[in-house]
Amino acid sequence: MNTHQKVPVTILTGFLGSGKTTLLNRILSEEHGKRIAVIENEYGEVGIDQGLVIDADEEIFEMSNGCICCTVRGDLIRVLGNLMKRRDKFDYVLVETTGLADPGPVAQTFFMDDEIREEFSLDGIVTLVDAVHIDQQLGRSDESTEQVAFADVLVLNKTDLVNDDDALDGLEARLRGMNRMARIVRSEKANLPVSTVLNLSAFDLDQALERRPTFLEPEYPFEWTGVYSLEPGRYELSLAEGPDPAMSLVVASNQGADDTALREGAEWCVRRYAEPAETLIPQAQLLFDKHVNLELDTLGCKSFFLQIDAPMRVGLYAQHTAEEFDLKLTDTAGAAVALDAERTWVAQHEHDDEVGSIAIERDGDVDPDKLNAWLGELLRVRGVDIFRMKGFISFAGESQRFVFQGVHMLLDGQPDRPWGDSPRRNQLVFIGRNLDEQSLREGFDACLM
Repeated sequence: MNTHQKVPVTILTGFLGSGKTTLLNRILSEEHGKRIAVIENEYGEVGIDQGLVIDADEEIFEMSNGCICCTVRGDLIRVLGNLMKRRDKFDYVLVETTGLADPGPVAQTFFMDDEIREEFSLDGIVTLVDAVHIDQQLGRSDESTEQVAFADVLVLNKTDLVNDDDALDGLEARLRGMNRMARIVRSEKANLPVSTVLNLSAFDLDQALERRPTFLEPEYPFEWTGVYSLEPGRYELSLAEGPDPAMSLVVASNQGADDTALREGAEWCVRRYAEPAETLIPQAQLLFDKHVNLELDTLGCKSFFLQIDAPMRVGLYAQHTAEEFDLKLTDTAGAAVALDAERTWVAQHEHDDEVGSIAIERDGDVDPDKLNAWLGELLRVRGVDIFRMKGFISFAGESQRFVFQGVHMLLDGQPDRPWGDSPRRNQLVFIGRNLDEQSLREGFDACLM
């Protein structure tokens, strides 16, 4: 009989200023008989929350500089793995997320990674809600909406600062409308029994999948994978100008080419991306199974080299898509190496049902005056709802492609590398709230020559 006991984990989340640290201190000072390991995640390069946590016997591990989501999920896996080496020191784990975090990807970790799933069980997600400010936060923050939607317990905190019982009842009704499965408790200064938030056995994977069908489709810190079968020899990886002056990369050895192998490789690469990257300058030798950062801020094409000593299939897990940098792998004769397989990793979870992305691809040339007029009007009317846009444009009579990027109402663009023999194809991506796909396509089509 298997008597292996998994370690229960509670995720403590809530928007900025909701009282997470106050509740954490209460849990750590309570006489509950548990030995708790605390994992804190802060946003920014300087962590301060650990200094606000009381001096207790519990062990505190801090992860700084980023939300626990796709880009640092590997950090969480690494910390949990290190915890297991000290298994005799604790019997419960609390993960306190930054106030800007979506709890969904945090919860994913306990289902997507085989080793973590064997050792830990997700006990529940507890979300603190600031009764004074939650209305305005829900109106402007997708993360606060996700935090409410994923909660097993909603702690309506700071109720002593709201003097209107009807207002509290209305707020509670709004929260219940967003998440009918959660238990709602009211508190002042996060003063509530520890049994309200620990040992809940409340997280239900089936319910999570109902709320977000793509829950088990994680985001990754890379956008593209290309798989090549290589014979012994020296190969050149070349990249042209792209949207960033550098690109992270992992070269995976012995990579399979089917969907299962690609997914397994992606999960393996999450851990590699969590490691500090070694910087490589052009003409450097690529490293196997290591996180590297390719410096691309010099003019012209950049080349890196890969030495293969025995036949193998190699996978490139790149931060950006191959198209964005015109990435090519060639042999010693200069011939392009054909791909065995490739995959673009599209972020599956969205912050809310209103947020999405639209891609437009069209052959032919664009009239620059019409495009400027269309984009100007689009940003004037819908700029607040357009979070991000980027793309490549083919202007009539221009030998270079034009690259542009925008954030809300700010737009920037400049000539890029020559088209050469590449097909002159326009590619645009819009990310935002309540985007009208038909209108965007028709508007851009009207700009074509």
